[in-house]
Amino acid sequence: MAGFQVTTEESFFSILKRGVYGSFHHISKEHLHRYLSEFDFRYNARDVDDGERRQLAIKSVVGKRRPTTPQRGIRPVPSLVKRRES
Repeated sequence: MAGFQVTTEESFFSILKRGVYGSFHHISKEHLHRYLSEFDFRYNARDVDDGERRQLAIKSVVGKRRPTTPQRGIRPVPSLVKRRES
């Protein structure tokens, strides 16, 4: 087991657990992979300074796009829809 220790695993899950209890309060199965990806980034970038972490985050979004479909439950504001159509 080169490069792997139980304390490393416990440290990662400790960060994950603190994030769930402190920030998110609930994680759905549908988006679990997104939460794990975020905490994977946080864990791997824990030893770099803020500027380097920012650059890593920016590099990770290059080439990705936002979904263009509206999210469930969110309706467009009628006044903004009228302005766009005119």
